[in-house]
Amino acid sequence: MDYVGNIIRPPSEADSIILQVTVGCSHNRCTFCGTYRGELFRLKDEGVIDGDLDFAARYCHRQKRIFLADGDVLSLPQSRLVALFSRIRRHLPWVNRISLYGNAKNGLRKSVADLLQLKELGLHRVYMGLESGHDETLAAIDKGVDAAAQIRFGQRVRQAGLFLSATVLLGIAGRENSREHAIETGRVISAMQPNQVGVLTLMLLPNTPLFKQASRGEFVLPDRDGLLEELYVMVENIETEHLQLQTNHASNYLPLNCRLPRDKEQVLAAIRAARAGEIGLKPEHLRAL
Repeated sequence: MDYVGNIIRPPSEADSIILQVTVGCSHNRCTFCGTYRGELFRLKDEGVIDGDLDFAARYCHRQKRIFLADGDVLSLPQSRLVALFSRIRRHLPWVNRISLYGNAKNGLRKSVADLLQLKELGLHRVYMGLESGHDETLAAIDKGVDAAAQIRFGQRVRQAGLFLSATVLLGIAGRENSREHAIETGRVISAMQPNQVGVLTLMLLPNTPLFKQASRGEFVLPDRDGLLEELYVMVENIETEHLQLQTNHASNYLPLNCRLPRDKEQVLAAIRAARAGEIGLKPEHLRAL
């Protein structure tokens, strides 16, 4: 398989075939993200992709899922996506699920009809980096979209009958806007009604603008208790019909895996207990991205 640069995939795609279709991220300006710094976004040559499909056809018969990397495959024109999905079906007929990252900036260029067409060809899951539902925070981190656009994209994915997995970041608003970030993110999740929300905690990376802001004292990350309070307020403000909420990423202090609204009171109770010191938290040296 031909891989260029950093290959990032969601934890749930660990056993998937990873097919790199693009290199880098089409936006690549988020101040907290160092994944594709210095990498020029580009589409990979179709001949290279076909070579990888041939390799997978020979050696990946045990893997029933495929994840399309890198940061924003939905930025491809619809005709090229349709052709790609058709080739995946032809080369890998045993694959029963195609997944990819999608962001609102480019994802909103796809209509519900476009997404339905991709679903018919095997698309099952879209992973969306929501980060925050707070407009001031989204502007500060140069996300490139506001909360309203995030909601529209999320709702469009759901209208097409696709599984929507959204990621949010504790601490991304800094100490100053922590509460507003938590409230508004809960509101946006409620409006989008994703199937799954994965919660991560911001870890400042040296190759990012946000790290430099923090070094100058312009950004202050909430302390551990502040991050737990942020999670509490966020969960308080989520109103959903059926949601899997996970905080079991390695960056988090308190791992949870629950269903909302069924487990909401138990989750809030667990966070209160953690803040009171009644539940052990992940040691600092075990936290990682």
